Amino acid sequence: MSSAGRGLPDVGSVVAARRGDRRALNDVVAASLPLVYNIVGRALRGHADVDDVVQETLVRVIRHLPGLNDPAAFRSWLVAITIRQVRDWEQRRRVALSRDAGLDAIHNVPDPASDFAGMTILRLGLTDQRREVAEATRWLDPDDQELLSLWWLEETGALDRTEVADALGLSPGHVAVRVHRMKDQIQTARAVVRALRARPGCPELRTVTAEWDGAANPLWRKRLARHVRDCALCGRLGASLLPIDRLLAGLPMLPLPAGLSAHLPGVALPPAASPADGLHLPDPASGGTAGTTPPAGVPTDGDGGHTLVNRALNRPRGLLPSLAVGVAAVVLAITTLVVTWPDDPSAPSWAAPPPAAPTAVASPSAAPTPSARPSSRAPAAAPTISSARKGVGVWNFAGVSQALASSKAGWYYTWGTQHPGITTPPGVTFVPVIRGAENVTAPELARARAAGPYLLTFNEPDLREQSNMTVEQALDLWPQLMATGSRLGSPAVASGGADPQSWLGRFMSGAQARGHRVDFITLHWFGADFTTATAVDQLRQYLQDVYERYRKPIWLTEFALIRFDGGGQQFPGQEQQAAFLTSATSMLSQLPYVQRYAWFGLPATDKDRSGLFRGATDVTLVGRAFQTAR
Repeated sequence: MSSAGRGLPDVGSVVAARRGDRRALNDVVAASLPLVYNIVGRALRGHADVDDVVQETLVRVIRHLPGLNDPAAFRSWLVAITIRQVRDWEQRRRVALSRDAGLDAIHNVPDPASDFAGMTILRLGLTDQRREVAEATRWLDPDDQELLSLWWLEETGALDRTEVADALGLSPGHVAVRVHRMKDQIQTARAVVRALRARPGCPELRTVTAEWDGAANPLWRKRLARHVRDCALCGRLGASLLPIDRLLAGLPMLPLPAGLSAHLPGVALPPAASPADGLHLPDPASGGTAGTTPPAGVPTDGDGGHTLVNRALNRPRGLLPSLAVGVAAVVLAITTLVVTWPDDPSAPSWAAPPPAAPTAVASPSAAPTPSARPSSRAPAAAPTISSARKGVGVWNFAGVSQALASSKAGWYYTWGTQHPGITTPPGVTFVPVIRGAENVTAPELARARAAGPYLLTFNEPDLREQSNMTVEQALDLWPQLMATGSRLGSPAVASGGADPQSWLGRFMSGAQARGHRVDFITLHWFGADFTTATAVDQLRQYLQDVYERYRKPIWLTEFALIRFDGGGQQFPGQEQQAAFLTSATSMLSQLPYVQRYAWFGLPATDKDRSGLFRGATDVTLVGRAFQTAR
């Protein structure tokens, strides 16, 4: 186990910070900084923007901590936010590169003082093969740099595989596949590094590298790897390479820069400014102002509050003070500026804006109608959860909270941003939904942002009786969803997901053309053939076709056996439905790209006879099959 300690920050500090204890918040931020610093630094490959991304990550953590439903899940939540910031930085960098095509050298110059491979070598005292591993990481593809930043921390004991999977938005099985591919890439790069360092070295390799500028990049990795693979001399040099797992075993996290730790103990927040001062920090998640207009004479900015933070640190934007001397100022400035000007004086001094007036939200089948603020979590002990991947669509009925806990689902949703009258069981996650165009409002987006790292979007826009949206309308609204900072699922189409001319196909093409971010694909599927083997094969083929088209993780958020004929619905018998559920979920567990699934749905009514519970304890045959599914 890493000395970083998997219990830091501890749950008690997180709970106290969520309640408005500013000293506890300061402790949480300080304890989170080493993990954030390691993830960002390695993922950005030592770029000069590392400090700014660390700062932006901590701003988001402070802003959205009040909306964290499960304090025990803080670590996973922190890692997910950090990776989201890394991805946003990479997207901004790519846009800048495409706009300023002739300035690649400027955008890609790393800060020599921040080169993480170099720092790893120097400050962890790596030698021989460990040194070669650190140098080889410079040669990874950008996507694998992000994966490496998490896998390295998994190897040190700072993270576990579930946290890595959650951060990447993948299933643990899919992560395993990607890690295996990344390790092969590092092994290849290690052979290249060893061949380049050999003295007197290979004459043919010197000829190959005659026009090389010395910068590590994927193109030259492939060229040099081809030579090493085909050259008897260079090939022998790589014959004694140990597996990187063995080399990294016991390797600690990269320590924070010299002098940083000495600044962390005893950091104290200054007295809070009065809400009457009128100053409100713009929300970095949305880019908009989180409060009222500052009074005359107060400097303002339009960059999400960074200028305010930078002025507090007495520096221009983009020049975070050296982490070796300025971390105390960073923690103080970020927490102080975010916490001291609340939008609601009755809330904790740094809490997120309270929900707006209740709004009715239609259901996928005119069932759930959220209309109130979320209820609090039950104080009871955590139930047994079969799988974090397993979810269910829920709307209110008598005994809904007890039924949800008994279902052993790991997550649920209500086709809205709230779950009125539904108590979320301990350990279970609520995922918000922006159902249609009418829900793209500031209050709804604020609730969605506060509810957690994932956001489901636009329920069946390809159907008139559901959200009924055009592709252009959805694309025009999408930037507002991206501004939440959540990991976004595509609109959940009713059918045709793999067809390039379908609603989803045209949306994904438009999103790519506009530079919109879509993190995973959301699908619905209802089988009209009630034969178990046939239905499962049809579902598998549909998922496979969609994945091969978009190459993104998939959430299957509604599925069951239902036949739609002439506007009516036909259901199989309970035995057939249960058999399909059991076989289908077993099949889904074998597909690494299916990150989550949700059955339709929890309540068993005369209308929705695929349901799991008729009441708090009256479980159906289908419900019993769901309880045992994984």
